[in-house]
Amino acid sequence: MTDDKDVLRDVWFGRIPTCFTLYQDEITEREAEPYYLLLPRISYLTLVTDKVKKHFQKVMKQEEVSEIWFEYEGTPLKWHYPIGLLFDLHASNTALPWSITVHFKNFPEKDLLHCHSKDVIEAHFMACIKEADALKHKSQVINEMQKKDHKQLWMGLQNDKFEQFWAINRKLMEYPAEESGFRYIPFRIYQATTERPFIQKLFRPIASGGELHTLGDLLKDVCPGAITPEDGEQKTQVMIHGIEPMLETPLQWLSEHMSYPDNFLHISIIPRPTD
Repeated sequence: MTDDKDVLRDVWFGRIPTCFTLYQDEITEREAEPYYLLLPRISYLTLVTDKVKKHFQKVMKQEEVSEIWFEYEGTPLKWHYPIGLLFDLHASNTALPWSITVHFKNFPEKDLLHCHSKDVIEAHFMACIKEADALKHKSQVINEMQKKDHKQLWMGLQNDKFEQFWAINRKLMEYPAEESGFRYIPFRIYQATTERPFIQKLFRPIASGGELHTLGDLLKDVCPGAITPEDGEQKTQVMIHGIEPMLETPLQWLSEHMSYPDNFLHISIIPRPTD
């Protein structure tokens, strides 16, 4: 892979200042103060909120505590989506800190998956990495790794260790010298204005003529509504890690440098603010 290590670092160390408040109908023994945390964009809510849980459990009766879950402005937040994706999709044009409401009751079974332990997050994370490698390398790279390498990827993410994670992950971002990129780009496109979870299909980084496919090429093919008509005003924003990449950016470069640790490019299409 081309080594733009500064980009990899900037992506890894992206943080979102967040204010957690307890839902007003939760029963407490004394007033619950808000809790502030810098959330890592690349991680998962249920992986980094132990301190939040402890903070609010201190003021609650134990019998009132069941599974913790989070919502933003009435929308339950899916823990199996990376934090940065959740923010880009639901809150990217709002003032910081991001205001998240904490619940311990009335778990929304229809909207959220249960997450009873970090083993559940690890299983989801590794399943995504394996799916991404099936697209990129027919699973050859991940299958050649040892169990300890898989564990190192997970521990690197869990403990926020950039070097530990990338020592292994860079193997997943390489491709044979005689080829110009991966077989297919692992991506998912999320639209804030639709109920559909996401769009995912097979898309090659290289066109049949040999030229590099760009982000704009992908959107034209998969989600043409996200591209502005030449005579019209732009109604949407295309966000990856909180920024709007230029549509001319090669997809192969984006996949190598702007993928989340699960090896997928998570792309949000959101309405452009009107004011």
